[in-house]
Amino acid sequence: MSVTTVSTEEQDVAVRALPANHRLSSPQKHVQVPFVVASRLLSIFPPVLLGVIILGGWYLSTAGGLFPSYQLPTLTEVWASFWDGLTTGLFWDMSWVTIQESIGGFLLAVLISLPLGYGLAKWRLFAAAVQPYLAAGQAIPAIVIAPFLVIWIGHGVVPIVVLCFLVVLFPMVITISLGFSTIDRSLLEAARVEGAAFWPMLIRIEFPLSLPATMAAIRTGLTLSITGALVGEFVVTSDQGLGTLVQIARSQFNTSLMFATVIVLALLAAGFYGISAGLTRLSRLIYM
Repeated sequence: MSVTTVSTEEQDVAVRALPANHRLSSPQKHVQVPFVVASRLLSIFPPVLLGVIILGGWYLSTAGGLFPSYQLPTLTEVWASFWDGLTTGLFWDMSWVTIQESIGGFLLAVLISLPLGYGLAKWRLFAAAVQPYLAAGQAIPAIVIAPFLVIWIGHGVVPIVVLCFLVVLFPMVITISLGFSTIDRSLLEAARVEGAAFWPMLIRIEFPLSLPATMAAIRTGLTLSITGALVGEFVVTSDQGLGTLVQIARSQFNTSLMFATVIVLALLAAGFYGISAGLTRLSRLIYM
C-alpha cells in the first residue's frame, strides 16, 4: 500500500486557490435564486394589481354612464389626448419649459442649502438666528409670496424659478443640516488632533459622512421642484408650461387633456426620481 504525502507548501497553494466565499454545498445558491425572483415578483404584484383595479373601476364607471365626460373622460379619450399632445409636440414644448423652471429652482436651492445646512449644523448662534426665519418662510404659502415676486421681478420664467426655489429650499436645508449634525464627533476630534484643516476635513471627512443625508435632500428637492414650478405657473401669469396647459384645459372643460397632462407630469416626476436615484448610486461608487 502506497502513501501519498502532500507538502505544506502544496496545501497552502490549494487553500489560496479556493475562493473565500466558496461554499461546499452549492445547491444553496440554486435555492436562493428562485427565492429572490419570487420576492421581486411579489413586490411588483401589489401595485400592478392596484393599478388594474383603478383602471377597471374607471372604465366601468365611464362605460356605464355614471359620470358625464366633462367630469370623468373615458380611457380612450384620455389616451387620444395624450397621443395627440405627443405627436403635435404640445407636451414636449410645455414640458421643456417646466423642466427649465424646476431645474433652475432646484440648482439655486442646492447652492444655498449646502452652506446654509452646514452652518446650521456647526454654529449654534447662526442656527438660533436663522432657523426662526426659515420656519416662518416655510409656513407662508407660496401663493402669498407670488404676487410680491411679480411686483419685484415681473412676469416670466424668473419669478417662477424663484418661487420653485423657495418651495424646495426648506426641506433640503433641514435634511442637509441633519446629515452634518449626526456625524460622530470622535472622528472629527481625531482629525483635528492629527492637524486636519477646515477644507480637508470638510471635503475628505464631513462631506462623505453626510453624503446619505445630502443625497436624500437632493432626491427630495429634485422631485419637489416640479411641484414648485407648477405652483409658480398657476400663480404667476405665464403662457408656457404644463401648469398653464392644465389651466387652459380647465377653462375649456377639456378634462381629457387635463388627465393627459397629469400623466405627463407623473412621467416627468418619475424621470426626476430616477435621475436622483442614479446620482445616489454614483455618489456611493465615488465616496464609498
